[in-house]
Amino acid sequence: MPHIIVSPCIGTKDQACTEVCPVECIYDAGDQFLIHPDECIDCGACVPACPVNAIFPEEDVPGGEESFIDKAKAHFGV
Repeated sequence: MPHIIVSPCIGTKDQACTEVCPVECIYDAGDQFLIHPDECIDCGACVPACPVNAIFPEEDVPGGEESFIDKAKAHFGV
């Protein structure tokens, strides 16, 4: 399962997560960063780097934030 970036990233877009991603699968999607679901190797390096606690494994996305799973898939066409 890939990691998902949720609402705390909107408007923040701190690039700390992009700097630690070994496969460079985090992309600027306008209002926030999104992780490409097919490119993510599920290493979790981005999770502790995020200063706003906005990154979760897909299966652990908090309640009410599930729409960000579909947002990432739609953005990347997967």
